[in-house]
Amino acid sequence: MILKKINVAHRYCRLISKHKSIVLLHTTNNVKSCNTTIKKKNECKFEGPSLKDFIAKNLPQEQTELINNEDKIPYVDDMVDFGQNRKVYIEVYGCQMNVNDAEIVWSILQSEGYIKTNSVYEADVVLLVTCAIRDGAENKIWTRIKQLRSVKRWRGKLDPLKVGILGCMAERLKEKLVNDTKGAVDLVAGPDSYRDLPRLLAKTEAGQKAINVLLSFDETYAEIKPVKLNEDNVTAFVSIMRGCDNMCTYCIVPFTRGRERSRPIESILDEIKYLSEKGFKEVTLLGQNVNSYRDLSTSSHFMPSNNTLASGFKTVYKEKKGGVRFAELLSRVSDVDPEMRIRFTSPHPKDFPDEVLDVILEKPNVCKNLHLPAQCGNTEVLEKMRRGYSRESYLSLAQHIRDRLPGVTYSSDFIAGFCGETNEQFEDTISLMETVKYHNAFLFAYSMREKTTAYRRYKDDVPNEIKVERVKKMFSVFRRDAEILNKQFVNTEQLILIEGESRRGPSQLCGRTDGNIKVIIPNTKLPIGELSLNQDIKPGDYITVKIIESNSQVLKGTPLRHTSLQEYDKNKNQNLSKNNNVSYNF
Repeated sequence: MILKKINVAHRYCRLISKHKSIVLLHTTNNVKSCNTTIKKKNECKFEGPSLKDFIAKNLPQEQTELINNEDKIPYVDDMVDFGQNRKVYIEVYGCQMNVNDAEIVWSILQSEGYIKTNSVYEADVVLLVTCAIRDGAENKIWTRIKQLRSVKRWRGKLDPLKVGILGCMAERLKEKLVNDTKGAVDLVAGPDSYRDLPRLLAKTEAGQKAINVLLSFDETYAEIKPVKLNEDNVTAFVSIMRGCDNMCTYCIVPFTRGRERSRPIESILDEIKYLSEKGFKEVTLLGQNVNSYRDLSTSSHFMPSNNTLASGFKTVYKEKKGGVRFAELLSRVSDVDPEMRIRFTSPHPKDFPDEVLDVILEKPNVCKNLHLPAQCGNTEVLEKMRRGYSRESYLSLAQHIRDRLPGVTYSSDFIAGFCGETNEQFEDTISLMETVKYHNAFLFAYSMREKTTAYRRYKDDVPNEIKVERVKKMFSVFRRDAEILNKQFVNTEQLILIEGESRRGPSQLCGRTDGNIKVIIPNTKLPIGELSLNQDIKPGDYITVKIIESNSQVLKGTPLRHTSLQEYDKNKNQNLSKNNNVSYNF
């Protein structure tokens, strides 16, 4: 009983601190607060335009004024005031694309007067940017929804909390998220509905549930500059396209993100320039199939090859012609700031024509680290997945890239236990991993998703315990080979971009190589160029380090000197034979 009274007192104290006035409406037993005017509950209900609003559009001005002389029906313009000084808390799950989406969401809400908070318990609105690629990703959201439902009940009607589900899970489940969560979820918005969030949130303030999951053929949020959730970062994500046309049989992305559409190149370049001026030192270009980028709003200055696909690859859709392609975009982005590293993810192996590889080779600030998702190492399973390549063509591409880009590092995705996968077919995946060798890999058990082609055509017949065992074996092989690869960096000099403190505290700093390998160094002072004075190492600095230790996950090094990306590249050729002594021939 005492604890209950303490909780009630706490809620009242929080409410008093948030609002200038509190008015008890005895007829409804609800507490409503406004900065200036107290409105009755029935005045806060959300109602769309009535028939008279549509008739009025075709009437003379005099009649229109007479019709609109009555009390105004609250609609969008009346409800944007609900954003003023309301606190929003954003949680991000899943891929880097969701991180960028969260920054777009925050940019939209900030412009409407919302305030960001880092605490769920201080928030008026909690938004979860979700992933639907696997059951495991969705289960995390369901667990979080239960936790937030408890917070809502604890807060009660005196201090209501609104909860919104955004992103791919919202697009996949739609009304189910509202109907099956026992009042926990107030708002559901798909990836193409973020501009509508102020209106949707206003509807929830009027006591309604709000849903918008319409997919768009042209939405890219091109003119919206994302606002970084963590302003201390020196790395940033820039979305260059949305959606996917590949229609892999296991993948739900085309159904949750829609068709491919590319952002105009000028808007991308403007955002890169803005990030450069703000001091960011690394940008990752994002898209579901990033290297199939094609801006049809302008003409290309490149002279691309006739074949846009890598040798031995095919696709389910017709060849797309014209426009600015990925190679030109990559080249122009890299020219914005020679001291800014450029990465991109996630590509499809089919979209690696030689002109893309040539740009990566020619531009020192385009990182020689490629994500090359294989998914499986067996040709028959790859055909069922509709990946557009065989085992042999994938291996040929991996070797071709290493021939043109010496020292390139690979990461990849692998799925264990796809429909009908036999032990012999799984062993082909293991042998492909052992042949190519990856510095990083994302390993998953297959998870059947509704709407996909696999859901309609195949049976998820590999037992879960077998899937788990196969993932464990893939993980063991990956860790073993990654340890061997990383060991070959010992006693070499590498350039790293400092990102911040390591997890062990301020005595150690963390950075990454061009190949996206994490390096831990002691936090110390270093000379700059020929200056005798030493200077602290801080996030955003380029540091030359000597690698002294390694394991399958990180390298450890001794910092040698401050440098710049261009200065390091100028001197790199002198040490090329010493630093790149790894052979990967298949």
